[in-house]
Amino acid sequence: MARVLISGITGQDGSFLAESHLESGDEVHGLVRQSSLLQRTRLDAVPALVNARALSRLKLHYADLSDTSSLVSVLRNVRPDLVYHLAGQSHVKISFDLPEYTADSTGLGTLRLLESMRHVVPDCRFFLAATSEIFGEAKESPQNERTPMNPINPYAAAKVYALNLVRIYRSAYGLFACAGILFNHESPRRGENYVTRKIARGVASIARGRQTELHLGTLTPKRDWSYSPDVVEGMRLVVSAAKADDYVLASGVSHSVGEFCEAAFRIVGLDYRKHVVLDPNYVRPVDITETLGDASKARSELGWAPKTGFDELVRIMVDAELAELDARGDAA
Repeated sequence: MARVLISGITGQDGSFLAESHLESGDEVHGLVRQSSLLQRTRLDAVPALVNARALSRLKLHYADLSDTSSLVSVLRNVRPDLVYHLAGQSHVKISFDLPEYTADSTGLGTLRLLESMRHVVPDCRFFLAATSEIFGEAKESPQNERTPMNPINPYAAAKVYALNLVRIYRSAYGLFACAGILFNHESPRRGENYVTRKIARGVASIARGRQTELHLGTLTPKRDWSYSPDVVEGMRLVVSAAKADDYVLASGVSHSVGEFCEAAFRIVGLDYRKHVVLDPNYVRPVDITETLGDASKARSELGWAPKTGFDELVRIMVDAELAELDARGDAA
């Protein structure tokens, strides 16, 4: 039984990681921030929690990435074998609205956690969830682990800092610090303010007669989309490798936001062009034209490859939204 600590456990990837490790029989600990809201809907959705024995192996701890003392306290109490660092402000558009908070939580939060680990649990393995946003408007396609970093938003800049810290602490202190450079990955547990979840919810709501229009900022950006549980499987392979290193985790295929819309509306027999409205309120100050990942290193060294294709991913998300509406009796 491994002791696993997950920052960002209440997020999409954190909940899937918790589920995966609970199913493996591990003891799972999660960092959560103090909040007036007690609902943690993604964790409530974890099937493994239906099992009382699994539930007894899940423990949540109050801590904050802005408070080093709280991180040190949790590390001393838990003494984890693995730390997955997923927390931090991760929404690109919001990072323009809250750049200082993004830099502190996503960038300096990584520094505080690594430095705390170095002093308290130096033998612990550390995984950072990095992002394809670090490449910005990349001058080469597809992007791999050697592609130069060129961030064009505050979130990406903070992640570049965090990834460089992982490499510094790995080299300078010998920590088993590794990273997954994660391209976009989605699921029904995706945050509601992310475009894929917004599309899936809008399609379901239109199909059930609750609304007639879906407002989006643009349809042209292309993204390399995978299914979150597939990427979480890759995270586990990265952190359990014989040597600490960094790996791109991506599908190797990109699709535009418009193609995502088209596929989603097709599932319910509708034409997206009759319902999607371009709204300047949702346009980012600057955006990446296309991301496309080369995960050949992860495939050759770790045996990892995504299992879920684009069309299946879209169907999973739309079907989940339809099922939720139908369960609530929200059809018009």
